[in-house]
This record gives sequence, structure tokens and C-alpha cells, in this order.
Amino acid sequence: MDPNNQIYIRLQKHLDKQTVGFPATRSGVELKILKHIFTPEEAEVTSHLIYKPEPIQTIFERVGHLVETPEELERLLDRIQKKGGIESTIKSGLTHYCCAPLVVGMYELQIGRLTPEFIKYFNEYTSTKKFGIEFLSSELPQMRTIPVSQSIHLQHHVSTFDEVTSLLQQAEAPFAILECICRKKKEMEGHTCKVTDRKETCLAIGNVAAMVLLSGNGREIARDEALAILEENQKQGLVLQPSNTEKVDFICSCCGCCCGMLAVHKVLPRPLDFWASNFLAIVDTEKCEACGACGKRCQVGAVAVSDPKKHAVVDPERCLGCGVCVTICPTQAITLTKKPTEVRPPQTREDLYDIIMANKKGRLGKLKLTGKLVVDAVRTRKTHPFKS
Repeated sequence: MDPNNQIYIRLQKHLDKQTVGFPATRSGVELKILKHIFTPEEAEVTSHLIYKPEPIQTIFERVGHLVETPEELERLLDRIQKKGGIESTIKSGLTHYCCAPLVVGMYELQIGRLTPEFIKYFNEYTSTKKFGIEFLSSELPQMRTIPVSQSIHLQHHVSTFDEVTSLLQQAEAPFAILECICRKKKEMEGHTCKVTDRKETCLAIGNVAAMVLLSGNGREIARDEALAILEENQKQGLVLQPSNTEKVDFICSCCGCCCGMLAVHKVLPRPLDFWASNFLAIVDTEKCEACGACGKRCQVGAVAVSDPKKHAVVDPERCLGCGVCVTICPTQAITLTKKPTEVRPPQTREDLYDIIMANKKGRLGKLKLTGKLVVDAVRTRKTHPFKS
């Protein structure tokens, strides 16, 4: 065995104890993912970081045996961050560093470092049962779905955290626009997006934008341009998925043919058990002319025209409440309704990760989740979503 493997195994075990774990597999493909991102020295240092951002001096107290000075440590951490191995944020004028989950985190930060080999490793790893169960075990999802602007009205009493314009107006600069990694990955695999040919659709905000700009993976834009880009994303029928926080760090604009998150949604027997959304689409059968526009527009296959009934039917167990079907309906037969109980997201990503960490499932919890997925698959006649 390569002696460096032990370093990567230590990092894998360490990351597995953080928020969204990084479980080992029989094939060891997770180590190949780590080797793509980290040198042995970088892996060793990263195995001493935690999910909460910490300043250099605090981290140096744990890794002083690995580096000689705080300045050397800072240079090393900055190098890892630029490669997408860890995250950084600014607090009280000081840079803080922390571990990042594979998703959402290290993978998305590989936008400038994607290779066919890495894509192969990522696909193999994320399709395993171990990673799938770990990812779904999170107490709260890392992302949520909010309605596109044209699909909501005053009577909805929409909270500001569910209204994209309010989110952008209240957000702290800087803003950075970058390529959608999901579309770039699909393009490298030989697929073309069916919804948009635009590359720059994903928006980073505040400290995440600052981190993206430091790594050279995006370009800084003004708030007005950010709003204009999101407006165009909505017109094209992309689904708005911000971070699952009131103070947003990013807003992804997603399509059903490329987005990894929506791909997970489509294979789960009961996807809304693992989703955050406050709205649901409903059909006025008197107005519906069964044109099928809504079904073509829906990115997750949650609405279609029912032949026997001759009108559109929304599956309430699959509808994200994104509103893209509402904006395309020629007779205004589809509208959004607010769910009876509004789910309020945590204030910040640190709050989100604290909740996830405090409720991290053990072996028994994951076994129960596996059983639930099997039962749901039988009941809904949906195949089990993950490989062994």
C-alpha cells in the first residue's frame, strides 16, 4: 500500500465525522477524490480542521507540529482553499478556515479543476449506497427551493427568505457569478442542457463570493447585474435553489437535465421528505385546457396531463413549489399555494451546520433511513435510488 494512503484514510475518517459525512467504500474511490484535491501535506493539515470556521492561531495550536509558523500555515490553507479543499470566511477582519462537505462544498469548488477522471470518481462515489444514505441523513437539507418571482402574488404573504428579489436586496456584497458546475460536468460527459445554453447562472454572495473570487472561479458583479441574471434564469424556466438559510450564501438556478440535486429528487420515492419548500402548485381544472405546457416546463416531472381526466395533474409528493409551471400556463390554470406550515430556515450557514451536526445520525438512524427508502420504493413503485 502507498504510505501516503494512510494520510488520505485519516482525512476521510475525519471528514466523515463532520456535518455531511464522507464514508469509506469497498472500492476506495473516495481516496481518489481526495488525491485529486489534496497533496499529502495538505491532507494532513486539513484533517485537523473542523466544520466551524476558526482563525489561524486556533488552528495553529493543533497543527504546530506540522508547520513552523502561523504565516506558513496561512499560506498552506490559502493554497488548499484555492483548490476547493476547504472553505474560508472573514470574521472581525480575520480569515477563518473550515472543512467543507463533498456536496455542497468541495465538489462545487472544483469548477475550475474538473477533469474526466475526477468526474468518473465523483459519479462512482456519489452513486454508492453509503454516500447516498449519508447525504440524505442530514437533519436539514443544505439547499431549499423558492418560487420564481412571477409565480407569487401579494395574497401569498411570502416571507422575505422565500422571495428572490428581497434576498438579493438584503444580501451583503460582494456578488460573484460563476459557471454552473452541473452543466459543465454534463457538457464534459457529452450532454447538452435542454433548458439553457448560458454558462454563468450560479450566484455566490457575501463571504462565499469572496472565497470564489479568491480562487479565481468567478467574476465579481454588481447587485443590479445579479438581479438581471436571476431574472433571465427565471424566464428560461430554471429552478431557484438558494442555501437553506435566511442569509443566503448562494443561489443556484437549476435544470432537471443537469442538476445533481434535482437528479436525486427524481430518483427518490418520496423526495419531499428530504426537501425544503413552502409552496405547492395546484390546478384549476375548469381553466385547464390540457395543452401540456406545464409538463414540458416542470424540471422534476411533478406535473403532467392526465389522459382520462383531460387536464393537468400535480403530484403533491413531488412538486417543489418552484413556480416555473405557473409562468408558462396560457390560461393561468396553475397557481402556487402556500403549505399550511411555513418552514423557516436557519439564519446562517453556521447555524445550519450546527443543527446538522447536533442531529447527526448514527448507525441505527441510517439503518432506519435505509428501511424507509426500501418501503417507500415498494409503495410508490420507484426503484431504490442507490447502489450497494
